[in-house]
Amino acid sequence: MTTTLPPRRPPGPHAPGRATIAARTLRTDRWWLQPAITVAVLVAFIAYSTVRAFENAHYFAEPYISPFYSPCITTACEGSSFPELFTGPSWISPALYILVVPLGFRLTCYYYRKAYYRSFWMSPPACAVAEPHRTYTGETRFPLLFQNVHRYFFYLGLLFNAVLTYDAVLAFRDERGEWFHMGLGTLVLLTNAALLWLYSLSCHSCRHIVGGRLNHFSRHPVRYRLWGWVSALNGRHMQLAWVSLVGVALTDLYVRMLATGAFDDPRFF
Repeated sequence: MTTTLPPRRPPGPHAPGRATIAARTLRTDRWWLQPAITVAVLVAFIAYSTVRAFENAHYFAEPYISPFYSPCITTACEGSSFPELFTGPSWISPALYILVVPLGFRLTCYYYRKAYYRSFWMSPPACAVAEPHRTYTGETRFPLLFQNVHRYFFYLGLLFNAVLTYDAVLAFRDERGEWFHMGLGTLVLLTNAALLWLYSLSCHSCRHIVGGRLNHFSRHPVRYRLWGWVSALNGRHMQLAWVSLVGVALTDLYVRMLATGAFDDPRFF
C-alpha cells in the first residue's frame, strides 16, 4: 500500500492559506525610534570626526594629545608624544594615516553591524517589521565580504589601545615635562583608554580567541576563567560600544578646547 503525501506549500508570507497583509507591520509602538536614534548618533559622530580629521590643528595641548591623532607618526605632528616614523606632506592630516584602524574595527564590529544594518539599510529595521529588500545574500558578497577581517582589526585595535594608555601615562606630567602631576585632562585620557579597553575586551572576537575551539574547559582552567570574564563583559558589549564611541569624541573635544585656549586645564597636583 502506498501513501501519497499532500503537496508541500511554499513557505513565506504569500504562501497559500496565509493572510495577505498590505501593511509593513502591525506594530503600534514607536518601533522606528531606536533606528532613528542610531542614525542620528552615528551621523553626528561621523560628521564630527571627519571635520576634526581634516582640520589638522588643535589636537595637542601639553601634555595631552587627541585620540584622533594618536599615534601621531609623521614629522608634521604637534608635540612629541610618539616617535616620528616618516615625513608626511604638510597638507595631509596625520589623523588620516591612523583612523583607518579604529574605523575598520568599529565598522566590522558584530554589534555595529547589527546597528547600522537595521538603521541605515533597514535589514530589518525592527522585529516583526518587513524590510524593503527582496533578496538576502548575507555577508557572502562584496563589499560585505570585507566584514570577515574583523578579527585582524581587533589585533591592531589592541595596539592602538596600548598607545592611548601610554598617552594617558604621559598625561601625569606638567607643561614643563615634570612627572607626578595630574590635571582634569589626565582623568579624561585615562577614562577614554579604560573605555576602549573594555569595549575591545568585550568584543565577540576576543571571546572566541580566549575560549574558542576548546572541547574540555576542565583541561584549560586559565583560559576557562578568562573566557568567563570576557563573557561577562560581552554581555555589556552594546553599552560599551556606545559609551566608548562618545568617550573618544568628548576626549578629542576636551583637548581641542585646551588647544584653542577656551579654558585652562584644572590641576589637582
